[in-house]
Amino acid sequence: MSDQVNILLVDDQPGKLLSYEVMLRDLNENLLKASNANEALQALLKHDVAVILIDVCMPELDGFELAAMIRQHPRYQKTALIFISAIHLSESDYLRGYDAGAVDYVPVPVVPELLRAKVRVFAELYRKTKQLESLNRELEQRVAERTAALETAHDRLLQSEGARSLALAAGQMGSWEFDAAADTWSCDAGLRQIFGVGEDFVPTHEAIKPRIHVEDYLQFKTSMSALSVQNTTFQSEIRVVRDDGEIRWCLATTAASMKPDGSLEGLSGVLVDITGRKEAETMQILLAREVDHRARNALGVVQAIVRLARADTIEGYIRAVDGRIQALAHTHELLSKSRWQGADIERLISEELAPYRETNARKVTLEGPSVILAPERAQAIGIVLHELATNAAKYGALSCEEGQLDVRWTNAKGVLILNWKELGCSGIAAPTRRGFGTKIITSSLHQGNGGEARFDWQPTGLHFTLTLNSERKQAASKLAPPAATGVPSAPKSKRVLVVEDESLIGMLTMDMVKELGYATLGPLTNIADAAEIIERSQFDIAVIDLNLNGKPAYPLAEALDNKGVPFVFVTGYAPDSIDERFSHVPLIQKPIPREALAKALRQQLGAHRRVSAATA
Repeated sequence: MSDQVNILLVDDQPGKLLSYEVMLRDLNENLLKASNANEALQALLKHDVAVILIDVCMPELDGFELAAMIRQHPRYQKTALIFISAIHLSESDYLRGYDAGAVDYVPVPVVPELLRAKVRVFAELYRKTKQLESLNRELEQRVAERTAALETAHDRLLQSEGARSLALAAGQMGSWEFDAAADTWSCDAGLRQIFGVGEDFVPTHEAIKPRIHVEDYLQFKTSMSALSVQNTTFQSEIRVVRDDGEIRWCLATTAASMKPDGSLEGLSGVLVDITGRKEAETMQILLAREVDHRARNALGVVQAIVRLARADTIEGYIRAVDGRIQALAHTHELLSKSRWQGADIERLISEELAPYRETNARKVTLEGPSVILAPERAQAIGIVLHELATNAAKYGALSCEEGQLDVRWTNAKGVLILNWKELGCSGIAAPTRRGFGTKIITSSLHQGNGGEARFDWQPTGLHFTLTLNSERKQAASKLAPPAATGVPSAPKSKRVLVVEDESLIGMLTMDMVKELGYATLGPLTNIADAAEIIERSQFDIAVIDLNLNGKPAYPLAEALDNKGVPFVFVTGYAPDSIDERFSHVPLIQKPIPREALAKALRQQLGAHRRVSAATA
């Protein structure tokens, strides 16, 4: 019988089907092709399929709808579905795809080596699963034959050797046997390999027990005690703990031989190493959590834009919010294309000023090298550029016929300097209050993140200079505590420390805290600065982002516990991701509801007062 598995390719373009066939030919698997959803469903009725590659954009039924129909069939509820997309997918598209059962996405243009590697993994997993099912059937048949006819030890030995040969042939498998009358164990080389022991290993009860995770061993014993003449087999997942501490996940299948009086005659078992599959499942869970985290963070940023925006009219407010969200979307698109490794400032500037350059190319001058900004900075700078361009179009160089805009930037020795100069107009007055863009850039550079912004309003227009250091300054000893702000008429108001690495969300959190009547300290954007402020400054409670620049904020939580200061967590991750040590701490998911923040602050401050009174 052929060891090939079937791989179904679904795309409405014959040329793309042919290219996928050429890319996957070296896998030596059986490739099935379908040009629409109907042909794909017909193929699935005729064949068992290991992996399905689906084009997202197809006429009649798109890839998401086809995936949902496939998942309704019991036989294909766990089949690997890989989406191929030639268009940019939004975060919601990714969530929709994973909800429909996708295990991965492949963007166009397709990298042949990457596509082959992904398909090979799932095809091999399908093949191993089928082999395991065949092995289980063989094992059950062997138990039935032994119960009915095989009475002698010689026959039991022959059956055991057959099972071991089959397990070893399948790969990453081992078999074992227990003779109840003699109270002896035996195992093959495959099981020794899984356990990480040599040929001198003697499989006794005392030798095996410490090599099985204690929780799994107790479950295994419970299943063993339930064996009977009517119930002679069971299957369970166990963790094998090797002598060097490495843990291997295994699927254990056990079959019992029972005497007519119901007592145990012997046991046979097969152990299959499924560590690779468990790691793949873990990665998929982590990916889903990361998608959820980024989606919630994006919603938090949008929430900040909506709540912090100001305008004199409803129409002006709508235009302001819409423009800022569009600027945010452009930045997200650039970050998505780089898989969130960073965004090029040249692209950010070019795309923001493109509408003004199209009408008059000589009106706008751009000059500077390609510089990759970190995601958190790219997002803030993208909105700042939008604010500068909007202001120039309303009141500055882009608002008059003679006006010109000159934008130049340099990057030398880890320092990025951007100069924005508006020329040609006359009679331009400096604004009387700090605008939204000014607040954003001031917040993003706050607390030693290595940057400086200077606004110089000339009669001809704004001269703006932005300086960013690529490496964060480490002179923590020179860090000055951020100024506390709040309600001037309430000097005894509780003081709240805010720690948040996303500048817009940090501004929003500060704004909410002030609205609730508290004084504020911050926002701080990284663990090092926050740790120093916690040690040096006095405050009553803290609001901490659970993930700061990709690192857990638990060191700050520990420092606050040691200092006896209550705190509240905010996060874009799911609630079950929190460390068990801090499961008692209120956790608010982004976007932050004002009422939830108010309740959490009251709850923590109230609990702290009760503890302080009890210990006084």
